[in-house]
Amino acid sequence: MAIEIVVPRLGWSMDEGTFGEWLKKDGEFVQRGEALFVLEGEKSAQDIESFDEGVLRIPPDAPQSGDVVKVGQVLAFLVAQGEEASFEGAANTSVQAKPQASANPHVAGGAPVIAASRADQRGSSATRTTVKASPRARRRAEQAGVDLATVPGTGSTGRIRERDVIAVAKPQAEQVAATCTAQTNKMARSTSDACRTLAVSPIRRTIASRMSAGVHETAPVTLTTRCDATNLVNLRDQFRDAERGAVEAVPGYNELLIKLTSMTLEHHPLLAAQWSDREILLPDAFHLSIAVDTEAGLLAPVVRDANKLTVRQIAGELRRLVDRARKGQLSADDMQGGVFTITNLGMFKIDSFTPIINLPQCAILGVGRIAREPAVVNDQIVPRDQMTLSLTFDHRIVDGAPAARFLNDLRLAIEHPAAVLVP
Repeated sequence: MAIEIVVPRLGWSMDEGTFGEWLKKDGEFVQRGEALFVLEGEKSAQDIESFDEGVLRIPPDAPQSGDVVKVGQVLAFLVAQGEEASFEGAANTSVQAKPQASANPHVAGGAPVIAASRADQRGSSATRTTVKASPRARRRAEQAGVDLATVPGTGSTGRIRERDVIAVAKPQAEQVAATCTAQTNKMARSTSDACRTLAVSPIRRTIASRMSAGVHETAPVTLTTRCDATNLVNLRDQFRDAERGAVEAVPGYNELLIKLTSMTLEHHPLLAAQWSDREILLPDAFHLSIAVDTEAGLLAPVVRDANKLTVRQIAGELRRLVDRARKGQLSADDMQGGVFTITNLGMFKIDSFTPIINLPQCAILGVGRIAREPAVVNDQIVPRDQMTLSLTFDHRIVDGAPAARFLNDLRLAIEHPAAVLVP
């Protein structure tokens, strides 16, 4: 009996994703646990494994790289040796997509179900199948507005790679920029379709949706405070000097802030809680999300059990997560489970800002730059390293006073880090 293959749900809010590519060929035998295809959802790409075994049969109308796929729609089948799939019947009819299929990520037999939209959502099937291109190349072409049919491929068998799209997109962008400049010089103030536009990628749509929800589905309030970071700077410098030339990751400001924040949250768990209509959910563990700037957009991988890790262990884990984020290799597990987010814009010389809550979390900490400034210490004006912290929290869960107490305790931890880190 044929087993349907389905699209699993990778994230808590995922209803659809983007099909990457098949990792097995039509007619190839698939073992249990082998990777079948690549699925992009909610900011990460993941290899989807088979939960059963059999011969893979892919219908003619299966999605191509870059097509939108919906959770629960049937895409392909696993059949026994010598067995025909349903689309191979006497009438030779194509398997039709099931737009109202169940969102259950498993069916009888345990295989994952794949949901796929029609290829005409992004162009005709005939056009897509004649152009061989990697998923990254298709995303880049969509963002830059480049027709893949005009791009010469340098990959094996003429496959178009991302670098090929970039090589074509650059002169096109320069030509468009020149056209826009000429129009401006002629006092052409109206917006023209010939001028620069950017396609909205699936990741950008997800970011936009999450940011809008963080503003409109919560009661956000932001508190700011200044703290003396002189001791934090000294501690960071001690790590750097003691381990200069080391191969392993050396703890920096983000690692120290993750550790100090997670330890402070132990005493203020409401700042790491989640809202539901009937109850407030307190955290079982303190997994901290850290905002990472990538070419694809803002991502927030999670450092798990940050309060239990040493600063060096946090440095190693953060290096791994940042490297995977910037290579587009984060898994769904790397992105889920965070109870509090830290976003640091200090490296861009930003003093303070209003961060947006990363739902379903309760709060997010914005970290500004560390600046050497005059300060009064023991009635003397001396140079000190100063830093601004901005805490945005959901007032549905936490009132102003408890949030202020958390921020003040965090300030004290940053001003006296050794007293907190040394048992």
